[in-house]
Amino acid sequence: MIKNIRDVLPKYKFRIGVMGSASGELMRDKNAVEKCVQVGRFIAGSNATLVNGACPGLPDIAAMGAKQVGGQTFGVSPAISIRSHVNKYKSPIEHYDQFLFTGLGLMERDILNIRSCNGVIILPGGTGTLNEFLVAYDEGKPIGVLTGCGGCAEHIKEILAFCKRDVTDRMVFSDNPKELVEKLTKIMEEVEVSATLDDYLVGDEGVVTEIENSLTITIKKDPNIIENLTVEEPVKKALVANLEADKKAIEETKKLASPKNSSVEKV
Repeated sequence: MIKNIRDVLPKYKFRIGVMGSASGELMRDKNAVEKCVQVGRFIAGSNATLVNGACPGLPDIAAMGAKQVGGQTFGVSPAISIRSHVNKYKSPIEHYDQFLFTGLGLMERDILNIRSCNGVIILPGGTGTLNEFLVAYDEGKPIGVLTGCGGCAEHIKEILAFCKRDVTDRMVFSDNPKELVEKLTKIMEEVEVSATLDDYLVGDEGVVTEIENSLTITIKKDPNIIENLTVEEPVKKALVANLEADKKAIEETKKLASPKNSSVEKV
């Protein structure tokens, strides 16, 4: 079984995505800017390719840091061509070795950006960076969060707690760029990749599947538990409906599997 890409390609060069602020006050924070340069340099030093959205901002500064020490960079552009990239999106070209011109625009490009990476580093940023983090989290990507520089990166643990989600063993936090890249690389080397896109969420051992199975077992043991849940009435009705549908499906399956309904003729 293939667990990790390096099981079959030992010399495979990891791609580390860098997501962060494109504008605003964080771009004027000297500490944040310096840390982002360092992130780029250490990504290059780890022999990984730095991937970002190829637009102005802190991720571009990280790309600059990577190029300063001879690293490789890959830009996933929202534009459909180099002409659109420069003229329409006013985006940089100086710090990139290669581009993928997606033609998807800013938001849809983010998903392709993340899926192009083996792991992701979250720099200081706002709602766009938060969106990229959530996509990476839900798809089970290894994630490194740069702390100590402001932005949504400082609140990732709170956001996950509010959403009743765990800080997984695929995540690392550090205010030290070198330590962050090293820890993320170690996770990328060891993590088991999904066989299909949604395995991490809804596969047999997926996160959501595990939660749903646990809730179903609990309800079957104590059907009255639904009445005691502190949720709105429509949610309770939906839970009851789902439970009844499950029961009906199980009964139908038993009937179809019974000898009476067998389509195999006796000889």
